[in-house]
Amino acid sequence: MAKLRIAIVGLGMAVTPHAQSYLQLRDRVEVVYAFSPSAERRRAFAEKFPFPLADGLDQILADNSVGIVTLLTPPNTHLELVRRCAQAGKHILLEKPLEISAARCTELVELCEAHCVTLGVVLQHRFRAGGEHLHDLLEKGALGRIVSASVTILNWRPQAYYDEPGRGDRNRDGSGVLLTQGIHTLDLYLSLVGMPEQVFAYACTSAVHEMETEDLVAGCQRFAGGALGTVHATTTAYPGLPEGITIIGESATAHLSGTSLNVAYHDGRRESHQADGSSGGAGADPMAFPNDYHRAVITDFLDALEQRRVPRVSGREALKVHRLIDCLLQSAETGEPVAI
Repeated sequence: MAKLRIAIVGLGMAVTPHAQSYLQLRDRVEVVYAFSPSAERRRAFAEKFPFPLADGLDQILADNSVGIVTLLTPPNTHLELVRRCAQAGKHILLEKPLEISAARCTELVELCEAHCVTLGVVLQHRFRAGGEHLHDLLEKGALGRIVSASVTILNWRPQAYYDEPGRGDRNRDGSGVLLTQGIHTLDLYLSLVGMPEQVFAYACTSAVHEMETEDLVAGCQRFAGGALGTVHATTTAYPGLPEGITIIGESATAHLSGTSLNVAYHDGRRESHQADGSSGGAGADPMAFPNDYHRAVITDFLDALEQRRVPRVSGREALKVHRLIDCLLQSAETGEPVAI
């Protein structure tokens, strides 16, 4: 098949694993434009990657040969940029989160549906081998009925991270640790255990940081089948620990720690899948991970377009984790349990 022609919009911190992946997928895609409104970022990007720079977004949208736009811009810009791309008939691969509020997220997804363009969302934790194997075990019922399911996101971000303009601001990011850092693990968690029926949470900005949004969340969940769970998410845990998902079943307990998986069965059997050796972005460097999972997201998106199917992480699928995050924050604000 002919190579798909792609444009990258947004050349900040998130662009490197995408650009690396497109270089590795050069037999399937051709990046014909890269654009940022920042001249400094355009120069820095051009020094690292051999992709042509665009003069502006209008140039990209006017080029009918461009089939896909990869959007890597701040969250509060997504709705308007997606609107323009969808109106121009471009398929969209969007860096998480969808947007900064539930209403804007829903409008964004519906825009893509109305214009019949495919929307994929970069929530790459679903493509880690340990998580995929755990998903298969749950599908087979190997753990038995779920009794408890919990998630921990113990990240570290120094104050310098939040001193960057816009970082941790509600108007730009929408939320703090849940929407900016925790969304990846929470999305994987929901793909494994499904949506709880009710949550209760506390959230705050701790004394560790000066910022507007939350850097610490503790919550509990109740699932329709009677299982209970917890959420603990923070960017105050120096020096950063691997995120964890623990699922306790009637027949076994499974624990994901970063990219490793360990399963202990009641009959004495054990199985494990080793980690890939990366820190996963839990520490001060949020980009300390290989680009393998981004490449897997992109590959699935390309396959979805060629096979005329929905990507594994579609806009509708990504709305689920946004709904969970909204309910956790709503509970923290009102002090009341929230039904999902």
